[in-house]
Amino acid sequence: MVKRIIKTSKPSLPGPEDIYRVVLSNGITVLARSNFNSPSISMGGYLPAGAIFESDAKLGLADFVSSSLMRGTQTRNFDEIYNELESVGASMGFDSGVHNLSFGGRTLVEDLPLLLKLLSESLQTPTFPPDEVEKLRAQWLTGLAIRAQDTSDMAAMAFDEMLFAGHPYSRPSDGYVETIQSITRDDMEKFHRQYFGPRDMVIAIVGAIEPKKAVEAVSQVLGGWQVPGQGRADALPPHKPLKKTVKRHHALAGKSQSDLVIGMVGPSRNDPEYLSASLGNSVLGQFGMMGRIGDVVREKSGLAYYASSSLGAGIGPGTWEVSAGVNPKNLKKAIDLIEKELRRFIKSGVTKEELADSQANYIGRLPLSLESNSGVASAMLSIERYNLGADYYQRYEGMVRKVTRSDVLETARKYITPDRLVIATAGP
Repeated sequence: MVKRIIKTSKPSLPGPEDIYRVVLSNGITVLARSNFNSPSISMGGYLPAGAIFESDAKLGLADFVSSSLMRGTQTRNFDEIYNELESVGASMGFDSGVHNLSFGGRTLVEDLPLLLKLLSESLQTPTFPPDEVEKLRAQWLTGLAIRAQDTSDMAAMAFDEMLFAGHPYSRPSDGYVETIQSITRDDMEKFHRQYFGPRDMVIAIVGAIEPKKAVEAVSQVLGGWQVPGQGRADALPPHKPLKKTVKRHHALAGKSQSDLVIGMVGPSRNDPEYLSASLGNSVLGQFGMMGRIGDVVREKSGLAYYASSSLGAGIGPGTWEVSAGVNPKNLKKAIDLIEKELRRFIKSGVTKEELADSQANYIGRLPLSLESNSGVASAMLSIERYNLGADYYQRYEGMVRKVTRSDVLETARKYITPDRLVIATAGP
């Protein structure tokens, strides 16, 4: 008699039943979830080594360091690192944000040890080769020159500088020409020594591997990493609310388009109003043809090439902003229409149909975002970073459906301040 073993299918949404979480003795948190429908592995993670640690004189240093990690280590040079990855069809990369250095990679399950080894070497023993550093600096300065002529980028920078005046969030994480020119290899090595370490590092692995084996694989290459003096970030200073509307125009001659950013402070990612703000923002300037903002400014009035709204929510105070690209002669008209729409939004809120459409969109797209191993890894990292609870995505549909029109209106009135806006523009 042949016995048939039938495996029960896993819940489609990650939760406490299948997210395996272990904290190693050196402080690294490992999150793992198996998916044997694919022979691949997706890896992602972060550690606290972002721009929050930079001085004003060295803006861009964290981003510069993260971009240099794979350009040479104590055991491999630039070509050897990328040849190793390409030989097995794997990928890996690093990025830097305000608070964290983030990393990600993808490989077949049998090559996970190699991927983790390259991750470990890049994090622990980068050498910052002088020739590679100078190549990167040249590329960086070219990028900054392009940024300086981009109306969208310059409006966004002016917006952050005004909204977060005196706060670390006011600073561009990619720095300025003079700060990038001032960065030395000594600066890079010092930053690496001070802020790279295992404490508060998180790594997520999702794919065709048993969770316990994934943890063992991480422990083998990173479990012995010790940095006793690893630096900590200072607490974020309080954000100073605006008392009146502030405006700035960044002049760029010869441009055929002006860009604008209008907005205010929004909720952080784990504020109780985040979900109602997000659903409200969907109606305001995201859903369909860029929501009400897109309908009024772009479709009906024909004043903008694009017009939408967005929430930027993270660890600290977020942003709630409207962006648009317009013909320079229509700049004032577009600003007036956007301000008018914001006032209408906090007066009457959203309709029953608008809210229902956005709720259905949020609920319907969640499973799609979790179809891939990388999507699940990203979701697990969000749960950990913002302390959302292991069952967050299992509770998600209920939380979305629970948001009412009055919730959206109350949240909008709390955050949207038409009499205290930041208005940043760039163009001729």
